Amino acid sequence: EMQVSRVLFEIERNGVKIDSAELGRQSHTLGQEMLRLEKRAYEIAGQPFNLNSPKQLGEILFGQMKLPVVRKTAGGAPSTDEEVLTKLAEDYPLPQVLLEYRSLAKLKSTYTDKLPKMVNPRTGRVHTSYGQAAVITGRLASSDPNLQNIPVRSEAGRKIREAFIATDGMIVSADYSQIELRVMAHVSNDSGLLKAFAAGEDIHRATASEVFGIPLAEVTSDQRRAAKAINFGLIYGMGAFGLATNLGITRDAAQSYIDRYFARYPGVAQYMAETRSLAHEQGYVETVFGRRLWLPDINAAGARRAGAERAAINAPMQGTSADLIKKAMVAVQQWLKEQKLKTLMVMQVHDELVLDVPLDELEQVKINLPRLMCEVASLRVPLVA
Repeated sequence: EMQVSRVLFEIERNGVKIDSAELGRQSHTLGQEMLRLEKRAYEIAGQPFNLNSPKQLGEILFGQMKLPVVRKTAGGAPSTDEEVLTKLAEDYPLPQVLLEYRSLAKLKSTYTDKLPKMVNPRTGRVHTSYGQAAVITGRLASSDPNLQNIPVRSEAGRKIREAFIATDGMIVSADYSQIELRVMAHVSNDSGLLKAFAAGEDIHRATASEVFGIPLAEVTSDQRRAAKAINFGLIYGMGAFGLATNLGITRDAAQSYIDRYFARYPGVAQYMAETRSLAHEQGYVETVFGRRLWLPDINAAGARRAGAERAAINAPMQGTSADLIKKAMVAVQQWLKEQKLKTLMVMQVHDELVLDVPLDELEQVKINLPRLMCEVASLRVPLVA
């Protein structure tokens, strides 16, 4: 951590260049799209209303349109939060429009409108702050502005990433492939997972093949999607209810998927049981490198205890991944200095490093960046970046 603090000092000072004009254009486009969605919402509701007012929204959705009340707020009014709208959007058009509107409004206010105002006039760059000891698992937290939360799933979110530009060359990013699943394979020592990673197989396809009892070549995209939800869900301590919600299937079907998964990967089931009991016994769990992750609620009651048990299983995965990327940052920064390169490390986004690379150093960085990231530790499975 002492070495990482020096690297963070460099990254924060380097800052990242952004194309303010491009963000201005995107802001305008988002504004136009929000106006279109607002108009569409008025048409469906049959009248104008304030899309940002929970009170008016509640009156329209539940008072006039008589949509089912999913959940109530502490004050007893029907809730109109994201989870409720997502549930209602499965059957009704207005909640879907509202969700789209909210996601664009968030992108506009948080990024396209705000980032240009945060450019330092002296450097012409945006300088975030990284909290090194803010997250229990050892992950970094970025703030003022948060550069780790830019959505990548939506088209509009991906466009914002295009506004991060190089000083005089290319932006290069490298990330660890399926790092938390690789850590799970290492800590659980499960022979099935180790074999799949050693063979360089698509891990979600391999899991689907095991869970559904079919040859690798016959796995459909839906079966791979289900296996992906199981792989990631179990790391986060998800039960049958969570998996059922995620995949839109019955709880019984989800439970049978989980049972089959544990039958095929018994090492994972054993690791989870042992980790839970160890957490209860000592009040903490550890990453592969010995970082202690304390769980004050592990011997509490009810929901707090269940949450702590889920965290006990996930924390070693997330914490070990955080340790690996921190080791990588130190190794990469040291290499840049030794080679006297002009390349700058400008961002860390959890399992990804982002560099600002001059064109004449591009090939050198492309070859060495993934190599350095993979050489920082030796696990039971190969690291891939």
